[in-house]
This record gives sequence, C-alpha cells and structure tokens, in this order.
Amino acid sequence: MKKDTGKYLPLIPVFAVYLVLFLMGKNMSGMWQLMAMLLFYCALGQAFNIFLGMTGYVDFGYVAFMGVGTYGMALSIVHLAHYEVLGAWVIVIGFIMAILFSTILSLAVGAVALRLRGAYFAIATIGVNEGFRFLIEGARIWNGSEGLIFMGELNQILGREAASVLATFWADVMVLVIAALAAAVTLVYMRSKIGYALTALREDEDAAKVMGINVTKFKIVAFVTSASFAGLVGASTWALKTPYVFPPEVFEIHYTIEAIIIVLLGGAGTLLGPVAGGLIYGLSKYYLSIFLPGFQLLIFAPIIICIIVLFPEGVVGMLKKRLRDTALGRYIV
Repeated sequence: MKKDTGKYLPLIPVFAVYLVLFLMGKNMSGMWQLMAMLLFYCALGQAFNIFLGMTGYVDFGYVAFMGVGTYGMALSIVHLAHYEVLGAWVIVIGFIMAILFSTILSLAVGAVALRLRGAYFAIATIGVNEGFRFLIEGARIWNGSEGLIFMGELNQILGREAASVLATFWADVMVLVIAALAAAVTLVYMRSKIGYALTALREDEDAAKVMGINVTKFKIVAFVTSASFAGLVGASTWALKTPYVFPPEVFEIHYTIEAIIIVLLGGAGTLLGPVAGGLIYGLSKYYLSIFLPGFQLLIFAPIIICIIVLFPEGVVGMLKKRLRDTALGRYIV
C-alpha cells in the first residue's frame, strides 16, 4: 500500500504550485489576472505534454482541439439556453460536448497523421488548424466567419451576476482543475503500461514494434487524451471567460507555438516540467511587456534559446538529474 501511495508523491509539488497560485490570486489585490494567465499556460503545457512529452511527436495543429472545444461549449449554451429545466447543467453539457468535439477531431486527424513519423507528422499537422478554420468560415458551419456571441444566453441561464462571476472567477478555477487533472492523468500514464509503451516508442519506434508493442494504438491514446484536455481548456478559457467565438481567434496558431515552448522549457516528458515552463514563460512574457513594451518578443526569443541550449532536457530535466539520488528525487518526475 505504501509503495502504491509513493507512486503519486510527484503530484505533491505540482498541486502545491497550483494551490499557491490560487491563494496568491485570491488573497493579493490585483494579482488574480496574472495568476489566471499563469494557470492557463500551466494547463496548456500539462495537456500538450501528454502527447509531445510522452511520444516525442510535435503537433503543430494542437490549437484546433482548443478551438473545437470552445465551439462545443458555445453551441451548448446557444442551443440549450431556452430549456429552463436544465439551468446550470448546460455548462456541464458544454464540457461534455467540448470533450466530444475534440475527441472526434483528434480521431479523424490521428487516423491519418499518426501513421507518419517525425518531421512528416509535424508537416501533416501544420495545416489542421488553418484548414479547419477555413472550412468553418467557407462552409458557414456554426455561423461561419460571423462567429457566435452568447453573453445573452449565458445571462439567461445563470443570471447577470452569476454569469459575471463565472467569467471573472470560476472559469479560471476550472482551468486550475483541468491542469490538476491533466497532471494526475499524466502520472497515471507514466506509471502504467501506457507510459512504458510510449517511452519505448519515443526512444526507438522500430524497436518498440519488434517487441510487440502496438505503437499506433498507444499514440492514439496519448493523442486523444491530450486533445480532450485541450478542448476543456478552450471551453473554460475562451467560451466561458470571453463568451464569444470567432474562428480567427480560436484557431490562432501562436497558442500551439506557446505550448511547444512551455513543454520544452520545463522538460518534455516530465510531470513538473509544464508547470515550470508555464511559470517561466508566463512571468517573462508578462513583465517584459510591462517594462519593455514593444520589445518583449525581441528580448524573449534569445532568452528562450539560451535556456533551451543550456538545459536541453528542460529545467526540470536538469533538476531531475541532480536530485536523482536524494530524498527530493522521488518528488521530481
């Protein structure tokens, strides 16, 4: 029993960081928006790390899953608002729809792209978000380029005051919960047959096949899981926090680039890495934009390059090596 409990000790520092961020944002005046931004980047990194970190595959179309998750929540609110009997359950249905939409899209993309490897897979996924965006706009799916605005429906479901609290507070709390769940699922995968199979294919996919591992099946598991969490992040951060959806915004590729940077900064394939990467990236971006507005990207790019060159395995990867034989080592995975 103690041995089984010990497997989950690495969750302690992750949850501790999330708790500190929540308490700082809640109790320190003017800090909530900064903490909410950091939680978003941590959640984005945790979700993306399930696939990139555990398989080594880079998905440049990742933001598409966030986008369809946003639409899942938005469509639920728009079409179910007039059913008064549902009340706040519309939000729960919205999260279910976000998972469903992102899962369906990930299965459709994965069925083709996951048969490819390395750079070929990355190239195949580059056009996913742009292609899906233009499909929505061109075919006028879900109101096309006009998007969906559903503040009125949200007020109708919850009332004006409750809807305001949802957008300014509870939506960010949901992102915190999603980040914690993504971390828990990551560790469960790491400690199970799924994690061992993914590690084997990440190191040498051909050797993994020779050993009898169904690499396609395990890649799809990681891909769909990561996409589902992306859908939940989109539903919370975009649909509930800013109750409108426009294709150019929810399919903006720079969110994918940010996810890649966060995972590489912290350490791909580590549990604590996305947290460290999210904090480094979020704080650097925030304070550089305050003190050096207009020059933040120019300065931030070489900072990122230096960190990745100095710590090729990420900050947590370096820390994990140094603490391997110490009492703290079992908390760093």
